[in-house]
Amino acid sequence: MGLANWRVRSCNFQIKLIIAIVIFILLLRAVFSPSPSFAWFQQRISSYGATRITEPNLRVAVRKDKFLEVPQIVWGLNNQKIALARSLLTARFLNRTLLMPSLSASLFYKEVELLQPMRFDKIFDLEKFNSLCDGFVQVGQYSKLSNKTDPFEMQKGSGRKWTKERDLEQLKELTNDKKLHDLELVRIVGKNPFLWHDHWPVRDYAEIFGCLTLINDIENDVVKVISKIREIGIKVKTNSTNTGSNPVVPYIAVHMRIEKDWMIHCKKWEQRTGMNQICSSKQEILDRVSHIMGINLPAVVYLAIADSLLEDDSVLKGWKTGLMPYEKRRLGVWEIYKKYPYLIQSAIDFEVCSRADIFAGNSFSTFSGLVVLSRTQRLLKLGFKDLCSNQDQLDIRFHSYAYNILGGKTGAPKLWMTDMADLSLQRISYGTNNISCDANMSNS
Repeated sequence: MGLANWRVRSCNFQIKLIIAIVIFILLLRAVFSPSPSFAWFQQRISSYGATRITEPNLRVAVRKDKFLEVPQIVWGLNNQKIALARSLLTARFLNRTLLMPSLSASLFYKEVELLQPMRFDKIFDLEKFNSLCDGFVQVGQYSKLSNKTDPFEMQKGSGRKWTKERDLEQLKELTNDKKLHDLELVRIVGKNPFLWHDHWPVRDYAEIFGCLTLINDIENDVVKVISKIREIGIKVKTNSTNTGSNPVVPYIAVHMRIEKDWMIHCKKWEQRTGMNQICSSKQEILDRVSHIMGINLPAVVYLAIADSLLEDDSVLKGWKTGLMPYEKRRLGVWEIYKKYPYLIQSAIDFEVCSRADIFAGNSFSTFSGLVVLSRTQRLLKLGFKDLCSNQDQLDIRFHSYAYNILGGKTGAPKLWMTDMADLSLQRISYGTNNISCDANMSNS
């Protein structure tokens, strides 16, 4: 009996020891591998002081059963993209999914009632977006709403008294209000998201922009336009010995901001700020693009310009011999563009510029700024970790330039790359003449 009791006690001890070891291992995992909800909370607390919400490469999924609704997004394509990203980052801050936002197919001026709403998934692939941005931000469908509770409406402030600090404090108060945690829908009313205060770094915006993929029909038309440009490039190089066996011929894209309303606006801007590097005349653009070093002539130059200038063939005249300018009509792709509203036309032009071998734009244009951001992201994905110190080693076909800023004695425009370490989108949203590597352009 004594031996039997000893064996029973020994067996019980072993079982208890195994249980204790299992519990110890689980505790270690809980400490060093916190749950998503805890990690999300920890991330939020640590980020408030610097008004940064996320850290690079840190993905913590937002809730998909709680939603944020924002007003219709308006203005130009790239202002709308910024507003969309700002809405998504606001939803992420509140640990919510952004309900399918309504974009605007037409330009916004004063006739708000004439705006043509366009759903997000009519221009961007919803499934691909949510897949690429999974664990960071999400766009949800209205069909997911249960409507079991009334929405909480939050009025965004406006005017000079509504500062960045007050805006952030409002968001923090909302996250700390326990009564709102169980509400299915928070609805923000009264203000265009593009005009909301910016609390997020460039990397967060860039991550969202990288998830925006055009729907197949529009993407196919982008490919057609680019193919047409390269086809013409092959023809103009038929007698050149530089083409070799490579069927892909580089092209240059130039975003020309020379419309009358833009010139009036930028002249007033220069007077108000005392700066003289905002406006650029047509002749100045032609001269500076022609001085870009390393262009293998002859070369096709695609001009991304406003429709009002398409009938004015003066934009096609005066270019340096060997630079062959084309716009939509001369290129023969106007039929592709004219079947779409403004928003999609602009989206096609954006991709044509973003995928060009060389790009030149105005550093005070939101369109140009986001094109360069897209191109900088591509360089980083290709493995160029330090863009500043390796500028001279980059292939000329990866370069972007700001033609409104003189780059040196050669008369060429300033080389332009996005500062991926910037803690806000201010310089892209409203423009800057500080685009050099002196502004810490590296991604380290």
